[in-house]
This record gives sequence, C-alpha cells and structure tokens, in this order.
Amino acid sequence: MTFDEIVGQEPIKRRLQASFASGEIPHALLFAGPEGTGKLPTAIAFAQLLLCQHPEADGKPCGHCTGCAMSFKLEHPDLHLSFPVYKPNGQTTPPVCQPFMPEFRSLVLESPYISVDEWRNRIKTDNKQLFISVGEAEEILTRLSIKPQQGGRKISIIWLPELMREEAANHLLKFLEEPTPQTIFILVSNVPEKLLETIRSRTQRIDFPPLTPAEISVALQKRSGLSPEDANAIAQTSGGNYTAAQAALRADAVSAQNLDMFKLLMRNAYKRDLRELRSWADNMARLGREEQKGFLLYCIKMVRENFVYNFRHPELCHMTAEETDFARNFARFINENNVIPIRDEIETALRDIEQNTASAMVFYDFALQIIVLLVQK
Repeated sequence: MTFDEIVGQEPIKRRLQASFASGEIPHALLFAGPEGTGKLPTAIAFAQLLLCQHPEADGKPCGHCTGCAMSFKLEHPDLHLSFPVYKPNGQTTPPVCQPFMPEFRSLVLESPYISVDEWRNRIKTDNKQLFISVGEAEEILTRLSIKPQQGGRKISIIWLPELMREEAANHLLKFLEEPTPQTIFILVSNVPEKLLETIRSRTQRIDFPPLTPAEISVALQKRSGLSPEDANAIAQTSGGNYTAAQAALRADAVSAQNLDMFKLLMRNAYKRDLRELRSWADNMARLGREEQKGFLLYCIKMVRENFVYNFRHPELCHMTAEETDFARNFARFINENNVIPIRDEIETALRDIEQNTASAMVFYDFALQIIVLLVQK
C-alpha cells in the first residue's frame, strides 16, 4: 500500500509526506473520520514509508528494501497492529490480537478499506462483543518497550481505539505521556469522540472528510473495470464511503450470480429437464452455506417481485434491468395459486440448509417441487 493507492485525500497525503521530509513526525497521530474514507490505508502507507530503509525523495517507499518487503506484507517486526477482537468461549484471560492476526492481515491485504461488519464476518464473532482488552494494551506496551529489531522506528497502528476498555485506555495513556524514542502511534478511529479526552489531547488529530462521488467513481473504474455509468451509479449512493462502494460492487456481483442460478432453475423446471436440474443441484451444493442461504432469500425476493409484476404496476417492483427483462416472460408463471406454495417450498429449503441437511438433496427436492408448482394456474 502506497499513497498512490489511496483514494482521494490528497491534502492529507501531502501533509504526511511533508512531515516525513522534515523529520518532524508526531509521536502520536489520530486519524479521525467516517468509515471508508481511507484512514487505515493511509496509516499503513505512512507506516510503510517510515519503515523503508531507502525512501525516495518524493516521499515514497523504495519498494525494494527488506523493510518494504516485510511491511508490504504487514509482517515487519517493528510494525505492530492492534484491533478489536472477541473473547472466545471458555477463555478466562483478556483476549489479545495475536491469535487473530492471520485473519486481520488477510482481510487488510485483500483491501485495507474494511468495515467492522467485514471483520466480524471474517472471524465469525457469533454476535459476541468486539473490544480491545487490557491484555492487548499490555501486549502493546511490551512490544514497544524493546529496541526496534530493524534499528529504525517502531510503529503501533490501533484500528478502532474507541472500542478499548477503560482500563486498556488508561494503560495506553501512560505510554502516550512518556513515549519511548522512535516510537509512533497511529490511532485509526471512526468515532474519536468516544476516546478518552486525555488520549485525544496527546495526539495530533488529522480529520478525513468523506470522499467525493467523482473520487470514488474514478477508483471503481480503474480498480474494478467498471464503466463510467456503473461506477457513477455506485459512487452517488455510497455516501463518500469507499468501503460501502466496494460492498455494493460485491453485492451486485452476488446478485448477478443469483439471477443466473434462478434462471437456470426456473427454465429447467419448466422444461422438466431432470438431468439439468440434478446438475444444478450439485452445483448449488458446492457453494458455501451462507451463499446457499443468500440464494434462497434471493428466490423469495424474485418470486414476490414477479408476482407483483403481473399486476402491471412497475412502480411497485424493485428489480434491476436484467431481472425485469427476465420477468417479462417469466412473471406469468407466478400467480395467485402458486405464489404461496412456492414461497413455502423456499422457506422449507432454507430451514433444511440452516439445519445442515445434505444440500444436494435439499436443492434437488426443491427443484422437483418447482416443476409441479410452475404449472398451477
């Protein structure tokens, strides 16, 4: 991650590069602002610049030294990452980040524009509370109390410090008051107002404004290959949040995949092609459980929308152009006699999937029921 890869925030990037060039780097920075504005990517890019052994004159890491090789993988021994985690069942000691580090590195390397919900899903919290414990605060202080292993700076990036328990925050405060030489803290906060005032007062705050639709649109076109029209549509609804824009892009991809599977199901059920339906069920069984549940929920939506489509009130339908195009020929098969039974079959399949019933059998039985129900008039 380099400054060139960060979406927008040009004044902030120039400010940090100027700070680096002058050597006047605050010992504690607070990157504050809404989700998806680039705080974590900027923190990582700045840390990688600080850890580079041969930085370029224009404020960029060289990309070739040992420091760059390690920091670009988030594996530099003097780059310390902390983030909220949950307490596993049966654990009696305060949870720390190290056991979750592989998942965090993997998620951030995929894209550093991450959300709390994405992190929850990655580590499967099962609705447990996320927080930064006093145990992690002690780990931070222990790591930063030793000499840098590469002989340069030590950097601690704390993602979402507002989720620190009070005891953890007080531990950190002591270190912020008397930092060791060559140690730099970067706190990355969505809600800085929830931090202790004593911590905020000991940091230099940099506010990240929401991104403009134009900045998000250009990034989507360059990085995801979207057309200007599609990129603009997502950018206009993202609220200045590039993380939300990425999520919308993934949702569009999932929706397109679900539509293709829905078409295959209905067309082969109409043709009574048992061989193709069996192949369809086997393909569905290869998907993950959450993907299978997501498809069945999509089926409920499509059955409802096609039923409404029959009443010739397009303003009441909520389908994409591709879904509407399919509905023009398919909607007539969803009527007063079968809409409820079809929905019931979908809900039965959804229940069976949630109970870990053999999914190939569930989807094949579901497809056979659709054959019968499509002919009800």
